[in-house]
Amino acid sequence: MIERISPPGAPAPRGPYSPAVRAGDFIFVSGQVAPVTGEIADETRQVLNNIKGLLEASGATMADVVKCGVFLLNAGDFAAMNAVYAEFFGEAKPARATVVTGFAVPGIHVEIEAIAYKPR
Repeated sequence: MIERISPPGAPAPRGPYSPAVRAGDFIFVSGQVAPVTGEIADETRQVLNNIKGLLEASGATMADVVKCGVFLLNAGDFAAMNAVYAEFFGEAKPARATVVTGFAVPGIHVEIEAIAYKPR
């Protein structure tokens, strides 16, 4: 069974996709971005709070995340992003890939996607 998740209050998608999709015991959270503040730590915190909210709406928590993809505009932002990321995941330590890239929407500095496993 596939369930598309778009809870009230969640950031609206910028295109034809769902913020999160539950497929069986897996929850796939689309890449989340934050309003531009110029502070990578603040933007990362907002992105991870968005992910947390989508997971909670799906019946999961950050501890259920098994894999993240992190996309940064600037390699120099890695340490600040990583410090905030550690606040949210602590000892859970999901698998992760981090890449430096450009974004289709100007002004974006960080985007994070997540996959969680939460048996029903």
